[in-house]
Amino acid sequence: MVATIIGSLTGLIFALIPIVAIVMHYKYKYGGGRTSGFTEEEARQLEELLYIADAMAERIKALESILDAEAPDWREQHEPKN
Repeated sequence: MVATIIGSLTGLIFALIPIVAIVMHYKYKYGGGRTSGFTEEEARQLEELLYIADAMAERIKALESILDAEAPDWREQHEPKN
């Protein structure tokens, strides 16, 4: 059960990272407001991606809190080894 949750969480994180990176790239590239320098369609798509990224971040926090309660040492077991 915990391994399934951890696997799902890992997949979710790897799916979320590129979305956040793209959004942040364009957000800072064009500066100013959240949608400055975009066409209406691009601005709408960016807002949608920001909404999705925020929702995914909340879900990840919820999953991590569940894992913290169910398996307190999961972070140590699954942190990347340097």
